[in-house]
Parts: sequence; structure tokens; C-alpha cells
Amino acid sequence: MTTQIQAFFTILEAVPRPHFSGRPSRKWVWPLRCYAGAHSNCWQRKEEVAMAAMESEVLPPASAPDLKWYEKSEDAPEPQMDLLETHCAQEQPNPSELFCPRDCLVPVVFPGPVSQEGCCRFTCELLKHIMYQRQQLPLPYEQLKHFYRKTSPQAEDIARKKPRTASEASSRKCQQALAELDSVLGHLEDLFARTLVPRVLILLGGSAVSPKEFYELDLSRLAPLSVDQSLSTSACLRRLFRAIFLADAFSELQAPPLMGTIIMVQGHRDCGEEWFRPKLNYRVPTRGHKLTVTLSCGRPSVPALASEDYIWFQAPVTPKGFHE
Repeated sequence: MTTQIQAFFTILEAVPRPHFSGRPSRKWVWPLRCYAGAHSNCWQRKEEVAMAAMESEVLPPASAPDLKWYEKSEDAPEPQMDLLETHCAQEQPNPSELFCPRDCLVPVVFPGPVSQEGCCRFTCELLKHIMYQRQQLPLPYEQLKHFYRKTSPQAEDIARKKPRTASEASSRKCQQALAELDSVLGHLEDLFARTLVPRVLILLGGSAVSPKEFYELDLSRLAPLSVDQSLSTSACLRRLFRAIFLADAFSELQAPPLMGTIIMVQGHRDCGEEWFRPKLNYRVPTRGHKLTVTLSCGRPSVPALASEDYIWFQAPVTPKGFHE
């Protein structure tokens, strides 16, 4: 029996041994265990010799740098994910900034001087435009004047005797709003004829001190001259409103309710104005959405106005919009 086992091992050693990259498989030694039977000690010694030979062919950790790199690379994505999450968290905008409209500055430079009548026209047209854009008027001012013409006194007496309908009530509201706005526009022309107007404020909602929306027209950089020496008012108006449209100052605002419109005008204290009420201690508000339109004529030297000689005047009429 011993001779047969030795012959078997001699044949086994002659067979070429396969190369293992790790621990050898059990299928190479399992037939030996079944054949040896009770000679377990001999099998254990042969298995230990075979295992020692196989383990000697496996590279030690020091000679396998690629294995270390692979093990480290498995942990590498974790800090990258943390960095990505931190970067995304830093780019998230503040929710309060998404709904808070930003202040807007629209500078307009004319290629030459403008007249005082042109400055008054800029103010009146900007007032009409703001009231329409902020949905205080259902139609532009000129269209409302065309569709809601003022009726004669005889027609008004007949209308009082008849029951009012919804359209008649809307017509009365429109006529009242247009009458208030016409009164303000007419007195603005008188004020511009009396004095230089460096600044104009158009305040929507709230009060004169704390409005909801705040629009400013800065005329202090202009050098008003006579009509003959100034630019065309129509051309300047086109340049002005083109700059306002390109600025897109009204797109971020939400639809407002009906609000009163307060007009503040800065003029000389000795201009002799009687309709506008002087406000000696008035301070320009700092709250609310602000749109500032600055007009200049391109001249490097514009005579500065003494601030102590100019005060704020407030229109006694507060035009309020209406809805159809």
C-alpha cells in the first residue's frame, strides 16, 4: 500500500502545476484525500508543502503598489461627493432674494440740451406710463381719453334719473380717475413754467414717507435752454422710453392692488406755487421698490443747484386707479 502511494505522488509531481494568483483551489487536492483514506498524516504534510509553494508565488504587499492604489481609490469618491454637496449648498440662492425686487437704475444721455417744456413732458409721460404698467389704469391714458369722453351736463342729468348699470359705474370711475390725473398734469405744466425742477418722485401705495413702490426722475444733470436751442422733445421721449423698455424694470413685480399715486416735485422755495403744498422737512423714502431714471445732456459742466434753495412740493390730489 505504501509503495502504491509513493508511485502516485511521483506521477503527481511530474504533472505541470497551474499558476495561482491567490490561494489554491480545493479541487486539486480533494482526489488525494479520497485516495489516501486513512493516511491523513501523509496527506497533511503534502498539503502543507503544496500550500507553502503556492503562497511563495503570491507577491508581498510591498511589491504590489497597484493593489494599494486600488484600495485607496475605492475610498476616493466619498470626499468628492462631500465636496460636490458643499458646492451645491453654497450655490443655492437665498429664498428671500427670489421674491424681493431689486432696485433699478436707468441712465439716459441726450446728445444735447433740452428745453424746460421737454422736462415737463418727460415727467407727465413717465407718470402715465407707470400708472398703466402698474395696472392702475386698464388702458393707456390716451386710449382712456378717447373711449371715456366726458358727457355733457344734459346727458348727466338724464343718467342720474336712470338706474345705474355696471358699465355706467365703470365709466364714472374712469372719468373721476382721468379728472384727477388731468388736474395733476395741468398743474405740473404750471410748476415747470415757474421754476427749475431737479427731481420728481412718483410714489405708489402707502404714504409719502413709506410707499410700496418708489419711482424717481432725476433732472438735475440737464441744462434747460430755450426751445430754439434744444433737441426735439419727441426724439428725446423715444430715447427715454427705449432705455426703460430695455431695462425691463416692471417684469419682476407682482400684480398690485389699486393704490393711490402721490406726486412729489422739487422746486425753488420762492417760486410762488400755490396749488402744490410745500413740505419743508420731507425726506426721500428708502423703502419700497425703487426705479431711478437719470437724465443728462452729455455736457461735462452743469451748474449745481443750491440744495437749501429747493424744497419738496406735494400734489394735494392723489389719483387712484380703477379696474373695469
